[in-house]
Amino acid sequence: MTESAKAPSPAGAAVGRRIGIGLMYGLWKPRVLGAWRVPSAGPVILAVNHAHGLDGPMLMGTAPRPVHFLIKKEAFVGPLDPFLRGIGQLKVDRSTADRKAITDALGVLENGGVLGIFPEGTRGEGDFASLRAGLAYFAVRSGAPVVPVAVLGSTDRRSRLTPVVPPLRGRVDVVFGDGFAAGDGSGRRTRKALDEATVRIQERLTAHLAEARRLTGR
Repeated sequence: MTESAKAPSPAGAAVGRRIGIGLMYGLWKPRVLGAWRVPSAGPVILAVNHAHGLDGPMLMGTAPRPVHFLIKKEAFVGPLDPFLRGIGQLKVDRSTADRKAITDALGVLENGGVLGIFPEGTRGEGDFASLRAGLAYFAVRSGAPVVPVAVLGSTDRRSRLTPVVPPLRGRVDVVFGDGFAAGDGSGRRTRKALDEATVRIQERLTAHLAEARRLTGR
């Protein structure tokens, strides 16, 4: 089997989690709330707001289970390509319907793993104001529950030494919400059903973000 055809590695994602724990807790002070809401077994989708490049690694180091993230193909350059593949991360071409990325992501869920998605598609305000339909498709197709996650504090201030990241040893809050089913129970995957699921997801994620900000004071 060629490297491009290899399935995402659960063992690799577990290694990625250990690396994330060491880096995130070594460089910053994550405060994790509600991690118990992530099911201890079985497929689950973590839907994460995305305001900073640190958000993905922060979640990898604070989630209670190893996470396979869908990551834009532009990040897979140079030595980062084999590294990200090695820790079970999924490359996706956001400019097209990337069949391999879709197959890999569904494979993670079919094998009872954790799929991490930035439903906004790219870094922005991190407020879930604009969602892509990809999350709805994976949730409805797999039947996996969606657990909303808010990462707060990654953009509050910049380190004086390295302006692209928060101050070292600064606090970053990671708040997990209650899981929910994105579909309407019918199993339909029509465009109308996916559009309705996207609206349902956006409402739940936006409500979770507001509650996370209330809890953390951010």
